[in-house]
Amino acid sequence: MIELGVNIDHVATLRQARRTWEPDPVWAAVEAHLAGADGITVHLREDRRHINDVDVRRLRELTQIKLNLEMGATDEMVGIACGLKPEMAMLVPEGRHEITTEGGLDVLAQEARLKQVVARLADNGIVTSVFIDAELPQIEAAARIGARVCEIHTGPYAHAFHDAGRDAESPAVQAELAKLRLAGERVLELGMRFNAGHALNYYNVQAVAALPGVRELHIGHAIVSRAVFVGLREAVAEMKRLIREAAAPAVVR
Repeated sequence: MIELGVNIDHVATLRQARRTWEPDPVWAAVEAHLAGADGITVHLREDRRHINDVDVRRLRELTQIKLNLEMGATDEMVGIACGLKPEMAMLVPEGRHEITTEGGLDVLAQEARLKQVVARLADNGIVTSVFIDAELPQIEAAARIGARVCEIHTGPYAHAFHDAGRDAESPAVQAELAKLRLAGERVLELGMRFNAGHALNYYNVQAVAALPGVRELHIGHAIVSRAVFVGLREAVAEMKRLIREAAAPAVVR
């Protein structure tokens, strides 16, 4: 059954705007869990611009929900992950100039290094995911380095959907969706888990949730944004309803 992982980075972004102690990301994780989230995602960036070391330690110690740690494949972050032991570590590209992650990890360009990282994480009982673009060579490289999960970057699809005025039937949107479908098929053929995420929201999520074999969607900004108006529990519950509805098999009449 498809799962929802809620990214709570931007709860910490709001806190850091005032350099204070609230809102608390741990509280957000608990609220998301109570609303039906299947996991929590946080990105511990090199510059600690939102989530910090204390946050990830408290999330590990105080919450009873699956933790997905997004991280660069650096020695520092691998060491933190091995000590923290999240259920999953997702390797992502990282640049200090970017507002958010802007594209998938180039696994092809650093296979030898990433294979070592994946092996070290696996030795510590951590499942490794890679955040990659919907490109078959990158997916095949992910399999070679031993990744157990591929999270396919849905940003191009989401931007096409927005640019087309939310017209799900537009050729540009359908073309991006076809790329995601093909990528997911290859991920599954190679024995990895097919996850997806980035820039998904309440309007564009269902087409992705309906893709064959997709296991988990990771969504953050849209949920935290809606929570400003309706509260986090309601925002998470509505997103989960949408993805479960889209993923449900058609009823035979």
